[in-house]
Amino acid sequence: MDAQGPGGAGDFDPADQWVFDPNTGNYELRLNPAETSEDTTELRAVSRSSSADGATDSEPKGRRRAAKRESEKEKETGSVSRRKPKPKKSKTKKALYWGSGTLAFLLVGGSAAAYFVYQHLNNNISKVDVGENNAAVSDGPMNILLIGTDRRDGKGNEGYGDAGSVGHADTTLLFHVAEDRSNATVLSIPRDMITDIPDCRTKQKDGSFKSIPGESEVRFNTSLGQEGRDPGCTWQTVEKLTGLEIDHFMMADFNAVKEMSSAVGGVEVCLGKDVNDPKSHLNLKKGRHTIKGEEALAFVRTRHTVGFGGDLDRIKLQQQFLSSLMRKMKDSGTLTSPGKMWDLAQTATKALTVDTGIGTVNKLASLGKNLSKVDLKNVTFATVPVVDNTDGATVLLDKTKAEPLFSMVRQDVSLTEVKQKEKAAKDEQAARLKGPKADPADVRVKVLNGSGRFGAAQETVDWMQNTEGMLRTSNGGNAPSELKKTTLEYAPNQADQARRLADSMGLPASAMKEGTKDAEPKAEMSLTLGADFKGAGTPISAPAKAPKDIQRVEADDKNVCAK
Repeated sequence: MDAQGPGGAGDFDPADQWVFDPNTGNYELRLNPAETSEDTTELRAVSRSSSADGATDSEPKGRRRAAKRESEKEKETGSVSRRKPKPKKSKTKKALYWGSGTLAFLLVGGSAAAYFVYQHLNNNISKVDVGENNAAVSDGPMNILLIGTDRRDGKGNEGYGDAGSVGHADTTLLFHVAEDRSNATVLSIPRDMITDIPDCRTKQKDGSFKSIPGESEVRFNTSLGQEGRDPGCTWQTVEKLTGLEIDHFMMADFNAVKEMSSAVGGVEVCLGKDVNDPKSHLNLKKGRHTIKGEEALAFVRTRHTVGFGGDLDRIKLQQQFLSSLMRKMKDSGTLTSPGKMWDLAQTATKALTVDTGIGTVNKLASLGKNLSKVDLKNVTFATVPVVDNTDGATVLLDKTKAEPLFSMVRQDVSLTEVKQKEKAAKDEQAARLKGPKADPADVRVKVLNGSGRFGAAQETVDWMQNTEGMLRTSNGGNAPSELKKTTLEYAPNQADQARRLADSMGLPASAMKEGTKDAEPKAEMSLTLGADFKGAGTPISAPAKAPKDIQRVEADDKNVCAK
């Protein structure tokens, strides 16, 4: 795997995670290092005390100490305590929440899971410094780049494709989780899509940096491995393509599919016809099958005997496989079995290469616990819309469909019908768009540029005056600071003007910021353009529904069957 080295030492000794609870007489796994430190002191004191008492090794020291305290209490009171012992905590509660998986959406699959994690698992994780060191968890929306590389070297990868290949971004998915964690969208990016790769700066093993020139109109998968590009180059390519800011990346190779599918006991898939592909070595009859190991890898690699035999059909198989893997992790006994969880934790951490922001088990655990709030039924896989290129081997971005889709993801609009949180507040906001609208000539607004795009305010003023007939508009210059989202501030008696402007610009209800006091007759409203501004005349608000014919799969749909 492309890595600059495994994770370093843990934050605390794994042996110190097991501490004695005097209330139950049991040893328990503790996550909080501060608690562990205090309880470890007590645990060591227990050991010394038990040794001094001449206790035998056949009984746990914690139990002997608890029994001794009870015996001493009986001697003092002359009676046996009638208080019922506290019930033992379940194995699930004793375990540390851990949710990295080989891919970020597996975190969602483990929403109810508790993983037994020992600190030495940190040494399994490989890291790449891509020049970003974001916090493991964010309060806002999160975007995690998932990269499956076709690199051929390393144990378990022998015999696939070109020996010695430096690898490509062969399977790339962008996992977007909404700010309120109500839904998630996973965008598959076709490897053969023609795009531009920006200049990128990579960190070398000796600590120095190397600048790698970008390329125009090349296959997307060359954003990794080729010319010395690391995952940071793929990261920047996806940001430029989608307009989404990425928080973290996770990368795995061929071996990860084999080992992960085996660790969960196999993954159920469905084929609508017999498949015998000599290139991927997949040979399965029509119907449902539980696959793992080499057979699982063959399933996600095959393409010549399904659909039209291209990469877009292979993406459908991969989405089916990953959806089923998520369901298997959530529904089976894998996540409540300490033995299975240990195997899964070992497999996942060995399979992963990640950015430094999530380069420890503890950070992955925090990320997993945060993202596990998403319900599996609200996770949707979709493929970035493309059209065939003239050469028959590559595809081009379908901008007409792709931009509305990207806009929906940027604004947390789910591709599934999700019951939105704080519905009353959202309804109140939506009501601000309803009502009479002022004549365009009566709209008075000052436009400020907080988008980060040079000249955006003047561009908007020109469009308002020349195209929309809003002659009483002015350029307010740069905003005090850049904003992520465009906002319109107005007084109650300017509501009709605000609605007219919102209608022209396609502003969402969330952009409407109504004040409490009426304004003077000729006062201006204040429109501050944010990073969601894509150009004058381009609606700010995302469409409510995805464009027609977008290829997508619901993660909880068990009836998907490849044809």
